[in-house]
Parts: sequence; C-alpha cells; structure tokens
Amino acid sequence: MIKGIVGCKVKQDMDLQPILLKLKSHAMQYQGFKGMENLVGEENASVVAMVSTWESLEDWVSWAQSTITKEVLRQAKTLLMEEPRVTTYRMFAPAIRWV
Repeated sequence: MIKGIVGCKVKQDMDLQPILLKLKSHAMQYQGFKGMENLVGEENASVVAMVSTWESLEDWVSWAQSTITKEVLRQAKTLLMEEPRVTTYRMFAPAIRWV
C-alpha cells in the first residue's frame, strides 16, 4: 500500500475545498485508488494535507503525473502561499503487536 500526500499552505480566506473535490473525483477513476482524506492543521488552519491511499506505487504515480492532476494543482496555485509538496510513503506492517 502507498500513501500519497499533497501538502500545501492556503492563503487566508481561500476555499481549497473545490480543488480537493476535483482531485478526489479524478483519483476515483484510477486503478488502485483506495481512498482519500483531507487534513487541516489544528494549530495552523492554513496547512492542508490531502492523503490518498493506493494499491501500488505505479497506481499513485499514474494519477500524480496525469495531465488532469497537474492541471488541477496548477489551478490551485492562486489559492496557495507556496508550491504544493507531493510526497510518497510505503505502508508497512508493524513488527510488534500492541496488546
């Protein structure tokens, strides 16, 4: 399993929700997409992270590098303080089971 994270800082009073919905709608059409959640910083509401789960790295890369994904992220730039950060993490099973 892969977690793909798009993190950004949103300008004050800007609504990123429509962009996040477009990204999720687009992702739902891709093979290997498992789900997505959007997180807002508790201490700093301008920090937003879109965390998506994918079956494989190839599935994530296919979506992240698609023309539509790049275009939607380009559209978001007017709402953001800086370039979005895109990172990838591989999930692994914990070595210890907590009881």
